[in-house]
Amino acid sequence: MTSITPARLAGDAIGISQQEISDFAKIVGQDHVLTGTADRFCYSRDRLPYGLFKLRDHGLPGTLASLVLSPGDADEIQAIVNYARSHKICLIPFGAGSGVLGGTIPLVNEVMVDLKRMNRILDINAIDGTVTVQAGMNGMQFEQALNAQGFTAGHLPQSIAMSTVGGWVACRGAGQASSRYGKIEDMVLGLKAVLPNGQKLDVRPVARRAVGPSIKDLMVGSEGVFGFITEVTLRIWRQPEHASALVLAFPSIEAGFTALREIMQSELRPEVIRLYDTIESAQRTEGMAEFDDRPILCIMKFSGKEKLANAERDISYAICHQHGAVTAGMAPYEHWEKTRFHSYSTKWQSEGYYMDTIEVTGTWTHLPDMYVAMRDAAKAIHPEMHFGAHWSHIYAEGACQYMTVRLPPMPIEQALPLHYSAWETIERICLEMGGSVAHHHGAGLFRNAWVQTELNEGLNMLQLLKDGLDPDNLINPGKLALRQPVGTVWNT
Repeated sequence: MTSITPARLAGDAIGISQQEISDFAKIVGQDHVLTGTADRFCYSRDRLPYGLFKLRDHGLPGTLASLVLSPGDADEIQAIVNYARSHKICLIPFGAGSGVLGGTIPLVNEVMVDLKRMNRILDINAIDGTVTVQAGMNGMQFEQALNAQGFTAGHLPQSIAMSTVGGWVACRGAGQASSRYGKIEDMVLGLKAVLPNGQKLDVRPVARRAVGPSIKDLMVGSEGVFGFITEVTLRIWRQPEHASALVLAFPSIEAGFTALREIMQSELRPEVIRLYDTIESAQRTEGMAEFDDRPILCIMKFSGKEKLANAERDISYAICHQHGAVTAGMAPYEHWEKTRFHSYSTKWQSEGYYMDTIEVTGTWTHLPDMYVAMRDAAKAIHPEMHFGAHWSHIYAEGACQYMTVRLPPMPIEQALPLHYSAWETIERICLEMGGSVAHHHGAGLFRNAWVQTELNEGLNMLQLLKDGLDPDNLINPGKLALRQPVGTVWNT
């Protein structure tokens, strides 16, 4: 039996022998093995915009996957990992491919391990307020199943219909109600995983613990480099009995920042707060007189017990009014509620534009200057560069700044350097101003250079852990700024 080396993988059309395919089929069943070129091509990129740009140019951002496997349980994953270790075969855990940073892009013709057959809720514990779910369950189906029992996970990302619960955890994601319920790392109580050394990990779900550093948090945000998350236990909440909304017009971004900071530092918990810059506000408020002299849109949603939700709404409005805000018609909120899970990128990308989104985290101290510096620097890259921003994950210490950059149709040879320059400029300014280069999209592959700077010596700690668990660098190699596999193909 021939063993696989990274050098061999990078050069071959399929990169894996018929014997090895047959052996994998014995583990997962023949019906759960995909070898066709079209199938492998579909698994060879995620929703990384750079990958889409390459696809429009009839290419891939990395290499073609060698094989696609769909295990049915953790035991089959363990068998896949142990077989891959003995034959030096590289593997990539795959959820639904909704990531936008290249976290599942094959670099050396890896075998893709699709977890979507593992798609069941295993337990809902109403006493503890927890749910245990397999990692491959679709996010929308998961939330709907909880709703049917009177609960919510509180995790509502735009990608909810095309992502998995395990993917949320692996990428350290955030939903649109994060200001109330927190990000995914605030919801995960315990998890199970298969590590790169073939051993099973079980982090029991408990309220709190003090047994050393958090092993759970080594897996939350690990993006597959430390193994396969197979099962997760999350906090859940009763569905809110009441919800009410506000639409506000602020005189300036600075006034909006101050009001939002005071709201969060007053221990109020709005379910949703969204503040838009002048560009994104104008797109949503056309013809609304309230915004003629107050050009900044803010929408808020409050939920929970009716008296408490209304009290939070009223106190929040009083704070905003002190900073010059007035109430406006509900149309912007209603439009957001109706389209909150739709992607705006598809329209522009299908018309040949080079559109991308970049989300960073900044502190209240630096956010005003960070926004201006990033906006001005990005727009200076090209005269037709579009730049818009909003702030939709709001915390006591700061907020996530979510930016859209867009270049007009042009030759790809001209566009890609400009696209990368926008990324480099924004991430560099973020680091210079003490922010984090990623809030909820994760790090994947595309952020490698800036992750190295942000994590500094911490990256060496992660590399030591990776080397200890995965000395042959077989499980999603090269992601999270960790060591690239030999023979990497990454078409920048």
